[in-house]
Amino acid sequence: MAASADLEARLGHVFSHPDLLTQALTHPSITHGRAPRRATPYERLEFLGDRVLGLAVAEMLFQAFPHEPEGALARRHAALVRREALARVAAAIGLDQVVVLSKGEADAGGRANPALLADACEAVIGALFADAGFAVAQRFVRRHWEPLMAEAVAPPKDAKTALQEWAQGLGKPLPQYVTVGVEGPPHDPVFLVSVQVAGLEPATGRGQSKRGAEQAAAAALLQQVEK
Repeated sequence: MAASADLEARLGHVFSHPDLLTQALTHPSITHGRAPRRATPYERLEFLGDRVLGLAVAEMLFQAFPHEPEGALARRHAALVRREALARVAAAIGLDQVVVLSKGEADAGGRANPALLADACEAVIGALFADAGFAVAQRFVRRHWEPLMAEAVAPPKDAKTALQEWAQGLGKPLPQYVTVGVEGPPHDPVFLVSVQVAGLEPATGRGQSKRGAEQAAAAALLQQVEK
């Protein structure tokens, strides 16, 4: 109870339905294995929170950058709703200390896992929306995402654009992308793409679309050249 009260203070909201906050903090690893696999309240709140965050950030950017074109706003938005941003907020409000994990998940380092923390943060945003509506969830997002927004003076570049500009700056040919495989069932494919820049070892990336896999491959190659 004390932990929940402390978290509510950090969230800036006292829940009318405390079970929503409990659900948002109960990782699926607690219930999986005890019953047939089905969606948990945590996962449903995570789904909801993802959409609420996307809208809140879009509105925030729309107001903050009235003269920027859609492409620039989209790049800012992608950077602010990505896993790393969510994990930073989750750590800042102490979700790593209060999320309820199975012993196996905790022993595997779950409390320091950025993906897990990002999911938990989305679940909490979903719980705020489900308990009190968009205005309360939006207020939380603005308080924690405005400082992140202020860190980027210019719109961030996507990985493919950054890699292309890096290659052109050195007089190299444009990066070449090749789809080297497709994994998974037809209804849920995962694409494997390789990218090659002259003079460098190729890098690969996976994604649920070819575009996403190309971005992942470009990011992987950029990591090599930035070391």
